[in-house]
Amino acid sequence: MRGEDQRSGSLFCYIDIEKRVRPKHPLRTIKGVVDEALAGLSGHFAALYSKIGRPSIPPEQLLRAMLLQAFYSIRSERQLMERTEFDLLFRWFVGLGMDDAVWDATTFTKNRDRLLEGDIARVFLAAVLSIPQVKRLLSSDHFSVDGTLIEAWASMKSFTPKDEGDGDAPKDGPPSGSVGRGRNAEVDFHGEKRSNATHASSTDPDARLYRKGRGREAKLCYLGHALMENRNGLIVDACVTQADGHAERNAALAMIERVADRPNKITVGADKAFDTQDFVNEARAMNVTPHVAQNLSGRRSAIDGRVTRHAGYAASQRIRKRIEEVFGWGKEVGRMRRTRFRGLPRVGLSFAFTAAAYNLVRLPKLIAT
Repeated sequence: MRGEDQRSGSLFCYIDIEKRVRPKHPLRTIKGVVDEALAGLSGHFAALYSKIGRPSIPPEQLLRAMLLQAFYSIRSERQLMERTEFDLLFRWFVGLGMDDAVWDATTFTKNRDRLLEGDIARVFLAAVLSIPQVKRLLSSDHFSVDGTLIEAWASMKSFTPKDEGDGDAPKDGPPSGSVGRGRNAEVDFHGEKRSNATHASSTDPDARLYRKGRGREAKLCYLGHALMENRNGLIVDACVTQADGHAERNAALAMIERVADRPNKITVGADKAFDTQDFVNEARAMNVTPHVAQNLSGRRSAIDGRVTRHAGYAASQRIRKRIEEVFGWGKEVGRMRRTRFRGLPRVGLSFAFTAAAYNLVRLPKLIAT
């Protein structure tokens, strides 16, 4: 028989929110890993908060909400709060009950900035990887490193000449050649030479003008760096630096140094941008075998036949390309193609959490096998 279209709901609900999530949902495995990692970070969280005053958003719930923002490509904190208000799956993952109020978007943003003080993003990434069921998936001998451009949240019109009195402060008023003083004034940059030495962005001073290669346009951007283990392609370290010609190699050496503190040699695969004498010599000084792609375009490669003749070199060159999958997921799903944040600390926090989210997305299938 036909059912009745009843508009009035029940006064009470006796179904647990836990039962609303299907037993084989991928977020169940992810939530178990996240909860175990957050349980070991209680000491780090205690150092960030005062012992007196009003209770703020619990950092554990804050981090879970940030992970959901990366999982589901949510573009803003306001949209995240709106989704958490009506989505039972979001409430369950974050740790909110049916009757708990969702936070204001501005309050959520201010509490998120508190995580910058303790470098919580990288600490959380390390905590996830240290869980026994995740640690057994990692390789401790073979790694790959690479970098990618992250477009800054700043327009080229904000790239104005620096003030003569203060090298970091842009001049007041519109750029040279502009017409009008509106917030989107017409600007003519034809014939004007602009560089990071003489110009700076008025909206994001940490962003740098950078060109990826010959024939490519210059953009205001940052450089994101990642270190991947080669067994299952999980990220073990990530950071963001200002964009310049040496940042990619310097950041790679800093990340390699943290995993090379062991008696046995490790291998690190990289593309031909790392084929320089300085990088190769520094890597070998840290007891690291650099499996770097040879750059044979008009100069002598820093890698010779002593390295390329081994089968391990070919394997590293084949596997290192998987790091591009990390950057592709981060830019398309994690919305890191153009960052929504300004300033190096906030961009670094977002990039590290996106790397942690990528690892967590892949863990359900890896743990199941």
